Amino acid sequence: MSALIDIRNIYKIYNPGENEVRALDGVNLSVQHGEFVAIIGQSGSGKSTLMNMLGCLDVPSAGQYFLNGADVSHMRDDDLSDIRNREIGFIFQGFNLIANLTAIENVELPLIYRGIGKKERRELALASLEMVGLSHRLDHKPSEMSGGQQQRVAIARAIAAKPPVILADEPTGNLDSRSSKEILEILKNLHRDGRTVILITHDNDIADQAKRVIRIRDGRIEADYLNEKNEREEA
Repeated sequence: MSALIDIRNIYKIYNPGENEVRALDGVNLSVQHGEFVAIIGQSGSGKSTLMNMLGCLDVPSAGQYFLNGADVSHMRDDDLSDIRNREIGFIFQGFNLIANLTAIENVELPLIYRGIGKKERRELALASLEMVGLSHRLDHKPSEMSGGQQQRVAIARAIAAKPPVILADEPTGNLDSRSSKEILEILKNLHRDGRTVILITHDNDIADQAKRVIRIRDGRIEADYLNEKNEREEA
């Protein structure tokens, strides 16, 4: 089976010429279906640029990116938007919920953009909210929920349409330690259910929850290894 994500010699260069900045400097990376990967790096390492590439939010200066078999390296914005909507479920640090919509309406919104009918849309939204333990909060708006509950709504929104890739960017960054543990456990359960989860973080303890850890520095991958602790726990 071909890789779900296949990045080949990707560069992202800002200000080409004498003062150029190589945010990504010849990155090669593949992720298989069903992996749980953490990408870790400090500010300025290139991890945010790599996340933008993986999420089809930006295109490389050079190199190729194949997502689920499609070359998305140099697609136009409209095509990238369609790919994002179909292939990627995003979870952001800031939740990005719409304040005047209820939990179930927030989850249904991207399904509307995908053209999914009302009945199926409601069923998918209910199932995903139940999966994250929020079937009792369907009609609550973001202001009526804790930060951890809001992030669980955001996860339900990301997984409702069953996209091949779940891309979580610092998903516990605005949460207390208890809520962070709950969110990480949900991500682990998604992985156990066969979802592909990519976690972007600057925190070693968060990265340590994944089965595979990729460390990026100065726009290059400096380490890529399996987390033996998690391998033993699942054995």
